[in-house]
Amino acid sequence: MGKVVFITGASKGIGLETAKLLAEKGYKVYGGARSDFKAKGITSVKLDVTDTDSVINAVKYIADKEGGIDILINNAGMGISDAVENTAEEQCKYIFEVNFFGPFRLIKQCLPYLRKCGGKIINISSVAAALCIPFQAFYSSSKAALDALAFALIPEVKPFKITVTNILPGDTKTNFTAAREKSYSDNDAVYGERIKKSIQVMEKDEQGGMPAIKVSNMILRCINKKSPPVYIAVGLKYKLFMLLNKILPKKFVIYVIGKLYGG
Repeated sequence: MGKVVFITGASKGIGLETAKLLAEKGYKVYGGARSDFKAKGITSVKLDVTDTDSVINAVKYIADKEGGIDILINNAGMGISDAVENTAEEQCKYIFEVNFFGPFRLIKQCLPYLRKCGGKIINISSVAAALCIPFQAFYSSSKAALDALAFALIPEVKPFKITVTNILPGDTKTNFTAAREKSYSDNDAVYGERIKKSIQVMEKDEQGGMPAIKVSNMILRCINKKSPPVYIAVGLKYKLFMLLNKILPKKFVIYVIGKLYGG
């Protein structure tokens, strides 16, 4: 109790629910967001994860005020929807700036403080990192890259008693659905309405998905564990999906995902 938590993307969705939950449990919570926001028990910190100077300034502000940071939660993220062929290189680079390089920047700046206390790093990844989704290729790719970064980081920081966990939510009802960037055309000469149909299926699943607080409760459980898991899916259904992905032939898994989301 009283440990200092820095969570990114804290102004809404999973980030806000987690920040509020941790504040209620007695943690000192700093919430990073591009715009100032107000929530009980949370100190808003201006943060753009795509800007190195912004990250440096945010981490320094918290560390100077509190003497350090005990827990980093990389939650900020974004999605784009289109076929690989149609996706602009700039879009691809930007989603990696947010979903991969953003967490990398935060980890890099927070590690000197986390070493002092044997702190925790928790990254919000996605089931889509393992079960890659058509017309969401760069979201899946950026989250898969985040998983790889975490797995490589674990043995590097183990001597300092720092733990690293990637949490993989499945369909979750948040504002993420509305915020997803959609650059596709309904009249695409090659893919037709397949992209639109695929995204409609996904958005229906998301809006009928689990509440954000369920992910927040998993984050809290991982914080409270001395030796939390390396990665964990949220929800029994998604844990089963991850298990099946390990044991079933990859070609069959891709076939099933294509049937569900191929449009």
